[in-house]
Amino acid sequence: MVGEPDGSRLGRINCGPDALSTLKYTSYPRMDAMPDRKTIEKARKEKREGKSPTTQAGEFTHEEIEKVRRSEHGARSTKQAIAIGLSEGRRTGVDLPPPTKGKVKESTREGAEYAYEVGQGERTPKRRPNVSRAVSQVPKHEPKNTASHEALSRQTKAAASLAEESRRRRKPPRRVRVKHNCVVARHDNSERRSPAEEIISRKAHWWSALSCRKYRGRLHSSSPPDEEIADTPAAGRTPDREDCFSVDELMNAGN
Repeated sequence: MVGEPDGSRLGRINCGPDALSTLKYTSYPRMDAMPDRKTIEKARKEKREGKSPTTQAGEFTHEEIEKVRRSEHGARSTKQAIAIGLSEGRRTGVDLPPPTKGKVKESTREGAEYAYEVGQGERTPKRRPNVSRAVSQVPKHEPKNTASHEALSRQTKAAASLAEESRRRRKPPRRVRVKHNCVVARHDNSERRSPAEEIISRKAHWWSALSCRKYRGRLHSSSPPDEEIADTPAAGRTPDREDCFSVDELMNAGN
């Protein structure tokens, strides 16, 4: 996440590693010879404070968004406006690595890598005045409404949705299933418990030691027999085998 300079809503734009793969690199040159000095000072201050490179690059993204809003130049899309700011940050010296191979097109990755190496002093930028003058006229004819609050809101929601989907794919599947009107749960202390498992652990500890096959007819009794209590594990302890409970019994346990 980028920072939120001057209380602007631009701070909620997702420019993290997951969002970088969705941004299209643009070869448009900078509209000014250098970014604004105040923007560079803000980025340096955030670096001294130990903030992440994406937060530092967010200052340059904020500057580009403001330029589009002031109609200094346009942008084909909101992603392109953000990509121009990220390129500015890389060229200025922000330690924001380019996307890895496979996440974006090779031409996109090469453009970001070129800007990163220029900013780190590893490469001398090529000066092509004729090409620069020709290409600098293109953004002036691009739309200006791509930096509106509505457009930024759509981009933020789309980036958050992609990030949530990525986290969901990386998360291991839950080991809980419903079979024959019974909830079959294999307890694992390394996973977060579901509400049903919390009910079992808090209000019905002795149920966790019962087996569906052997004690199913005794689950409706008010208190377990003495021999069952002796085999019941301590409160908070999870058994090593599968436990099976009726859906109706789980619903009554919360009452």
